[in-house]
Amino acid sequence: MGRQNVTLSLPEDVLRKAKHLAVDRDMSLSALLSTYILDMVAREEQYSKAKEDSIRLMEEGFDMGSAGETAWKREELHERS
Repeated sequence: MGRQNVTLSLPEDVLRKAKHLAVDRDMSLSALLSTYILDMVAREEQYSKAKEDSIRLMEEGFDMGSAGETAWKREELHERS
């Protein structure tokens, strides 16, 4: 996978804190930001796939074993003995 440089503008206090986080994790600032961005993209892709799968399942419906036919009437289900 190729890489491309980007220019990022951050408030000075945020940049300073981010640099400290990178040092604490024994990483460069670039590696820290790359890690967070890659994680965010992966989570978004997983969410999108799960959403698509859920929508597909809802559109297909679930096999309840009745093949779309009912062998009972609503009133029978609500009868009290």
